[in-house]
Amino acid sequence: MKIAVGSDEKTLLTDKVVAELGERGHELLLFGPLVDEEMYWPEVARQVAEAVVQGTAEEGILFCWTGTGVSLAANKVPGIRAALCDDADTARGARLWNNANVLCLSLRRTSQVMALEILDQWFETAFEPNEVDNACLAQVEGLERQYLK
Repeated sequence: MKIAVGSDEKTLLTDKVVAELGERGHELLLFGPLVDEEMYWPEVARQVAEAVVQGTAEEGILFCWTGTGVSLAANKVPGIRAALCDDADTARGARLWNNANVLCLSLRRTSQVMALEILDQWFETAFEPNEVDNACLAQVEGLERQYLK
């Protein structure tokens, strides 16, 4: 799978996740300091989100200090469902019920061990279409359309 990965800082955690993704056989598109380009979190989030909605990448992973900034910015791009996940169960739920397509992680709160557990659930879980979740996602898409006018 092709995954867009971005961060506003290059850290031991970002290095570990990038290495792990490569070991799992994913093709990576890196953004921001991960490719030695100094960039604030809104721009990194925009670039990763655009790669996903344009089909350059199938999914995205973003990092910033709290994870909230990149989540907020990525979710401004129509078609993005970015989820800030602090644990594996949240990652599972984000995929299963919300059809999340961008995983956001906190550089401050996510240990390397927890990141691997989150990645396991993220990649092992797929959205299961159903009446309730489909209706909720349709409402989210409706909100996007309403504010794009």
